[in-house]
Amino acid sequence: MTVNIVVVRPGDLGASEISRWRELQVADPSLDNPFLSVEFALAMGRLRDYVRVAVIQDGGKIVGFFPYERHNFGIGKPLGGFLTTCHGLISVPGLQLDVRTLLRACKLSVFDFDHLVPGQPTFAPYESDVRPAPVMDLSVGFETYIARVKANSPKNLKTVRYKERKLGREQGEIRFEWYSTDAGTLRTLTNWKSDQYRRTGRVDRFAQPWIVQLLDEMHAERSESFAGVLTMVYAGDRPVAGHFGLRTATTLVGWFPAYDTEFAKYSPGIVHHLHMAEHAAASGLRQVDMGKGGREYKSWLKSGDLFVAEGRVSRPSPAAAVHWLGRTPVNKARTIVTDRPQLYRLADRVLKGFGRMRTPSQNQSGTPVVKEPWGVG
Repeated sequence: MTVNIVVVRPGDLGASEISRWRELQVADPSLDNPFLSVEFALAMGRLRDYVRVAVIQDGGKIVGFFPYERHNFGIGKPLGGFLTTCHGLISVPGLQLDVRTLLRACKLSVFDFDHLVPGQPTFAPYESDVRPAPVMDLSVGFETYIARVKANSPKNLKTVRYKERKLGREQGEIRFEWYSTDAGTLRTLTNWKSDQYRRTGRVDRFAQPWIVQLLDEMHAERSESFAGVLTMVYAGDRPVAGHFGLRTATTLVGWFPAYDTEFAKYSPGIVHHLHMAEHAAASGLRQVDMGKGGREYKSWLKSGDLFVAEGRVSRPSPAAAVHWLGRTPVNKARTIVTDRPQLYRLADRVLKGFGRMRTPSQNQSGTPVVKEPWGVG
């Protein structure tokens, strides 16, 4: 195998290279995730100077692409970093590179991953853990999916359906909008999400203009193989819960769910997720990937699991050593917390306490503190 690796900015990819990327992605079911799509890489490249793509050739033929971010001191991060739920090599099946040769070509000292497509031969030896990402499996239709949810969690489903009927009686007829193209609706959703971040003590991602622009660009994407999908539940004329995610031809990936806290008692987030799954199935999508993480609602809405890998690979260097000292304790702590529901709930309460201290004016005005597992935000 004679490998040649050329590193470029996403915007420097030619039409034939973009076509090859799509061809490789479609050919491998494990790559069926919009965060691995070339459209996402192109958008990130337009917005962030540190985004690169390693184009991997063997005998003059492109056999893979490795999108990544190169930060100071050669610290490598997955494309999109904390924003995304999947990353890895987009390549021919079974491609095995010497990973340190890849890092050297990319001018990276270290590459830290936590949502990698598992089992890719190049990175598999460096996986420290493989974790489940719950999915709503719609491959056999929505009715079969909801029957499974009913069998696994009859009490939860009954409660949500009751709350949905109550919402309709008290606030207006329930209406679901699939694939909204309205920019104002997207802004309503991101405003809710910003409020949630502040209320729960988390960093407001939408305080960063480039992330807002990224969502705007993804919202404008419309093709059979890649698109941004904005959905919203209404009670009468009032929007109460929504979601913005990305899809391939067959998979919708959860990204930004949020809801109006005024309607929290009706569990609008769960109501929305069930409507979203029904419309996704009707549109030909085969699954909704809810992403790994400790949200209790996922355990009873799911009907299957995908898996993602965590790990780290490095070349000997002072920068890699410093990075290891800073990151390893944090990663271990995160894994311990998300694995244990009691610890997760405790950490969540602590963050919400910080949020209340950081935004006293919002809480004095009566903004309710929402139980996230039922609201789904």
